Amino acid sequence: MARVLLFGRLADQAGWREREVEAGSLAALRASIANDDAALAEALEGPGVQVAVDKALVRGEAVLAAATEVAFLPPMSGG
Repeated sequence: MARVLLFGRLADQAGWREREVEAGSLAALRASIANDDAALAEALEGPGVQVAVDKALVRGEAVLAAATEVAFLPPMSGG
């Protein structure tokens, strides 16, 4: 099971900040989230949202091991 973390407005929209999800890949994890909450899945695909797998930013696909941590990070602003 992957440990999924949401931050900022993504957590506010979902109504949760941390959840365990059974998925062997980032694509499967996204599909599982979309199955449960289409609006959240759309927000996770939004501009500026970054994904970190085990604290390393990734682009595209990633394989998830049993104890992988996946964090969805909303766009940052500030100066």
